[in-house]
Amino acid sequence: MAMCPTAGAFGADPDEDGAGKSSFPNLYLDLRTSYSQVPAGTLAFGFGRPILFNALQTLATTSGVALPTGLPATKTLNVDFPFTVDVTDAVSLYGGVSGSSTEFGSSGWSSFQVTSWNIGFQADLYQQNGGIFPTVTLQSTLTQSIPNGPLTTTSFNNIIEFDYALDEDETRGLLAGAQFTHANVGSPLVRINPNTIGYVGGYYQWPNNWKFTGRVGVQSFEGAQLLNLTPIRPFTQPVVRLDLDRMDDNDNRLFGVTAEIMWLPKPAYQLTVRTPLYAVRN
Repeated sequence: MAMCPTAGAFGADPDEDGAGKSSFPNLYLDLRTSYSQVPAGTLAFGFGRPILFNALQTLATTSGVALPTGLPATKTLNVDFPFTVDVTDAVSLYGGVSGSSTEFGSSGWSSFQVTSWNIGFQADLYQQNGGIFPTVTLQSTLTQSIPNGPLTTTSFNNIIEFDYALDEDETRGLLAGAQFTHANVGSPLVRINPNTIGYVGGYYQWPNNWKFTGRVGVQSFEGAQLLNLTPIRPFTQPVVRLDLDRMDDNDNRLFGVTAEIMWLPKPAYQLTVRTPLYAVRN
């Protein structure tokens, strides 16, 4: 976040044996559709796209409206359209826009509109390739809300992940990593402090190319102040993400479902369906 909430350390997997490789890179629209529920009085970051863009956009359109109980509960339907280029097995570049419809408190669903754009990259800094040291992957994403205005939000999200494969084919392994998110808001009346996640996990891929990945971690949010609303207090709470993906023989994702639970400290939920649309698939 996702940041999403984003492509990335949780994106395309490398081809292990090089069979059928082309000199032309993979080109695809990594379409992701998400539904989320966030309890009142908090902001959600988690592993995916930060939902704070929807909350701040709604605050911008309701400025001057009294919200005596603080930030209301939020439901969001979000669609991400990042165009992705797998330059090599180790490097991917992506950029695109996100659109959403939001139900803020009991106000009813808003019309669907573009809410942010993002650009980023994912790179393997080191690849295990059967050795004793794990693959090290860095993902970095810059996201900015649309349109520009007093509550324009810019988010910087960085993920470092270590992947230790337990077999030569890299069909099962262990994960560990950390995510760091920092958000800047144009208005001096809004302050959002950094969010950090540390996690461990693992994955298993069956011979029929279905792949399950699980991550369990702890999220630490340093709090926020949104206009004249009640301050959002800091918290340190667990977070869980579960992925089920259908891969092809070259480990390109064909379909994926992600379920995420974030305690904020009350639980927030996000379900994401991932349906990549390939222009070129090697």
